[in-house]
Amino acid sequence: MISSLGNRLPKFTKEEFELIKGSYDFLGVNYYSTYYAQSIPPTSVNRTYYTDIQANVTPLKNGVSIGPATDLNWLYVYPKGIHDLVKHIKDVYKNPPVYITENGIAQSRNDSIPINEARKDGIRIKYHDEHLKFLLQGIKDGANVKGYYAWSFSDSYEWDAGYTVRFGILYVDFKDNLRRYPKYSAFWLQKFLLK
Repeated sequence: MISSLGNRLPKFTKEEFELIKGSYDFLGVNYYSTYYAQSIPPTSVNRTYYTDIQANVTPLKNGVSIGPATDLNWLYVYPKGIHDLVKHIKDVYKNPPVYITENGIAQSRNDSIPINEARKDGIRIKYHDEHLKFLLQGIKDGANVKGYYAWSFSDSYEWDAGYTVRFGILYVDFKDNLRRYPKYSAFWLQKFLLK
């Protein structure tokens, strides 16, 4: 990273390096999907985050997606990836405490669907169920996972999609003073947590 990014990295004194080395309490990780990556050579022009990673990333391999597409154009369902991620953290980074700080799926917002129908979010239930099963396997394989947070508590503004998608376990009625209704996924998660 130092040779690739050079003067774009912040400068730390030797004392600052020593101060921050191993200073974390836990690792917080957002996981939604997995992509394939192919190495590309470094570039010295028009450098950005995307060129810094020195890889082409794509959800496709030989024209086939890594998993089912969702209503967000960058999110494909690949539950095994969460297992692979926590196992990689365990194996490569000396197994720090890990919290999955976001995991979930969005669905397109369609206010013409009656609320009682829109609350039936079986796709979200399936997504969380499959991911939690693979996360449990990662824990059984020794990953030091301490917590899991569903993405998200309620439908709200998404930084790259605005209000065009819903991803909460609570349905927000944007036409009725932001009134909230639990989706089926909220009841599923409640039962899951009480097991």
